[in-house]
Amino acid sequence: MEANLDTFCKTFLIKLSPNFVSFVLNSRELLRKPDIALRFFYWAGKQKKYNQKLECYVSLIELLSLCGDLDCARRVFSELEGMSFLMNASSANSLIKSFGSVGMVEELLWVWRQMKENGIDPSLYTYNFLMNGLVNSMFIESAERVFEAMENGKVEPDIVTYNTLFKGYCKAGQVQKAFDKFRAMEARNVQPDKVTYMTLMQACYSKEDFDSCLSLYHEMEEKRLEIPPHAYTLVISGLCKRGKCMEGYAVFNDMIQKGYGANVAIYTAMIDSYSKCGSMEEAVRLFKRMESDGLEPDEVSYGVIINGLCRNGRMDEAMGYFEFCKGKGMPINSMFYSSLINGFGKAGNVEEAQTIFEEMVDNGCPRDSYCYNALIDALAKSGNTDEALALFKRMEDEGCDQTVYTYTILIDGLFKEHKNEEALKLWDIMIDKGITPTAASFRALSIGLCLSGKVARACKILDDLAPMGVIPETAFEDMLNVLCKAGRIKEACKLADGIVDRGREIPGRIRTVLINALRKAGNSDLAIKLMHSKIGIGYDRMGSVKKRVKFQELVSS
Repeated sequence: MEANLDTFCKTFLIKLSPNFVSFVLNSRELLRKPDIALRFFYWAGKQKKYNQKLECYVSLIELLSLCGDLDCARRVFSELEGMSFLMNASSANSLIKSFGSVGMVEELLWVWRQMKENGIDPSLYTYNFLMNGLVNSMFIESAERVFEAMENGKVEPDIVTYNTLFKGYCKAGQVQKAFDKFRAMEARNVQPDKVTYMTLMQACYSKEDFDSCLSLYHEMEEKRLEIPPHAYTLVISGLCKRGKCMEGYAVFNDMIQKGYGANVAIYTAMIDSYSKCGSMEEAVRLFKRMESDGLEPDEVSYGVIINGLCRNGRMDEAMGYFEFCKGKGMPINSMFYSSLINGFGKAGNVEEAQTIFEEMVDNGCPRDSYCYNALIDALAKSGNTDEALALFKRMEDEGCDQTVYTYTILIDGLFKEHKNEEALKLWDIMIDKGITPTAASFRALSIGLCLSGKVARACKILDDLAPMGVIPETAFEDMLNVLCKAGRIKEACKLADGIVDRGREIPGRIRTVLINALRKAGNSDLAIKLMHSKIGIGYDRMGSVKKRVKFQELVSS
């Protein structure tokens, strides 16, 4: 290439100028050929009576940053540093924009210092490019200082400046700071645009703050701003995740009326929400509407509809969709299998659940903890605890994580089969492995212990959980409920006294819990007696000594 250029210039007596070199480097054609641009730049620099100008370096650095070739950009910049060019406003803006877009913060700050040293006043564009560079590199505190300098200086922030700062706050997880600045922005008479709202909505959605997401959507409506399709996706998905399928459907209709087409993600979110709310007919109708709208359901959509049908016991339809997906060559992941295994297990068809489970590996789908847990749950609930324990061992042998849910299922199943010592042993193994119990796992353990007459053991284990940071809020309520339901009123009253005597709960709270437990167990007479007495909360005077009336007085009187 270089030889051809030499020949061309000599033949036509062309004298190369820096302006022409800069013009060539700005060509969009070279964006796909950064190596050619570099060769041209260095070839030009070797020509007689030719000297590169600042603008040539700026154009080349801009091109290299757009191509993402940061090593070459740094090499060219280091050459620029060694030159004695006088910085000007146009070149400074271009360099700050280029360096900022690719996170070259040191280089960006060098240009900023050059501006100051050469007495160049930053414009609004300069500040915005600088802010963008700092935010892209996660220098949020530095961006805040630049923003404060703008607020207190001659150049006031505009909506682009604010949006850049919001982007930084949201990327850093400081969403509340973004909202504080958002409200302050309106007080400074800077009006938010759709970029502002979309940045905040996306951040709220990521933090599962769906209420704020919906509020921002309504603000956009009130201000008559254009609502992008992605905003509808966020709002509808958020409402559906909250189980508010009707509200989500209302926003969906509003979107359709405004001429926007729904996408697969929106349909999938609504189908999932309706199926989880038990409105399976509506979920199936939406799935068919998605297809009739010309949208191709993906594996997530099929996974959601199959899961919904399984949850609602419609296994034949679920298998129909499953076989269709296999026949179509669609990727079948573990979610499909875990839904089917769980569905067949809940329907009492453990053999079919086992068949699906064994089929997974044959179809090239590795089993995960959800699949194992679904089958272990089915086996445990059907009384096949020996098979469930064998599968539990196999799960460990195959290197699949045994979760707290796995232990909870087995502990519950073992207690129901009166294999109390095995259940307690499994609990100890879980603790020794460093798996933190949940409220659900303690509930399974405490109910089993209470029904086997080991209430004190349950209370002791509950005390041991506190240093681990596990404090099940409804532990005592669950224990009292199960004892009353089993007709063990005396043990329930003894437990209630123990709770109060050891200062675990205030008497009035335990009294209310015990009244509700008696009512739920159908023992209304004792509930009424307790309600209209001073048992548990009143005191009897014995000489000069006051003693609380024990809950056990309820069954001894």
